[in-house]
Amino acid sequence: MLSTVLLLLSPLGWRIDIPDQYWIKQTFLALLLVVIFYINMLVVVPKILLKGKPILYITIIIIAAVCFVGLLIYFEELLGLPELMFKAFNPDKPYKPGPRRISGDVFNSLLFFLSIGISTSVASVQKWQKDEALRREMDKQRINTELSYLKAQINPHFFFNTLNNIYSLTNLDVKKAQEALLKLSRMMRYVLYENQKDETLLKKEVNFIQDYIELMKMRLTGNVKLNISIDEPKEDLVLAPMLLLPFLENSFKHGISSQKECEIKIKLEVMGQTLFFETRNNIFPVHSDSPEAKENGIGMVNTQRRLALLYPEKHRLKFGKDEANNEYWVNLTINLA
Repeated sequence: MLSTVLLLLSPLGWRIDIPDQYWIKQTFLALLLVVIFYINMLVVVPKILLKGKPILYITIIIIAAVCFVGLLIYFEELLGLPELMFKAFNPDKPYKPGPRRISGDVFNSLLFFLSIGISTSVASVQKWQKDEALRREMDKQRINTELSYLKAQINPHFFFNTLNNIYSLTNLDVKKAQEALLKLSRMMRYVLYENQKDETLLKKEVNFIQDYIELMKMRLTGNVKLNISIDEPKEDLVLAPMLLLPFLENSFKHGISSQKECEIKIKLEVMGQTLFFETRNNIFPVHSDSPEAKENGIGMVNTQRRLALLYPEKHRLKFGKDEANNEYWVNLTINLA
């Protein structure tokens, strides 16, 4: 479009009878600029400039500019254009060959470098867009790989703790242990089928949490008080599966004592499309002989990382110790929109 305006439309304002050879030369110039544009954009810039060879690129452009101007001069002479244009502007004067006007060659050189500049910019932007798309795709693949790895760690971590709880029950109450195994089988179905998905219905996650709590109740003594408040979520809300489990595990792992009075608070509230989850429990040291004492807190670390990957800028996680009340608290807010 730009070459059309500069080469074909502007001469119309000269108010002279322009020879046909001039329009042939202008059309040739326009086509030549188009060819230069695409050769530079598709070949020279990607294969030379963007490959880290700027000196070679500049050398090629300078040589191409000289050849471009030389080709135009040859084409004009071939058409006899200098004499024809002189007669068009000076019909009453005889033509005498003289020195060539440099201004025309300078103008053509500017057109050449304008075409080169625009095509180089287009090629650079396309390369940047391609690199950016590739980077986003690689980031997506990296995140998916990392999430798959984190999920793979959650399953054995969860079953390790649950089976250990059931093992403890077998020494105390066989019937309760059998009931616990039935609940565990239902939970396993959730883990096997829902945890393979990126998202699951929040309602299913809540049912899983409630089954887990019921399972934990079977091993609690009378001095442990549970304060549970869980809202019934909407049907259409979704959440990453088993995202809340590590917080519950930590509450039952560190908040239970067989001798002292203790309380575990679990609250799940849904307001609109925002999930509020909170746990609070007393802090008791884990027995040195228990398997939990040998763990490295992998569940909490994984959950923090999953939250960062799955809900960037859409979650807020706070946790800490209330030294005055000897309590550990967790407060999680997730925007599920």
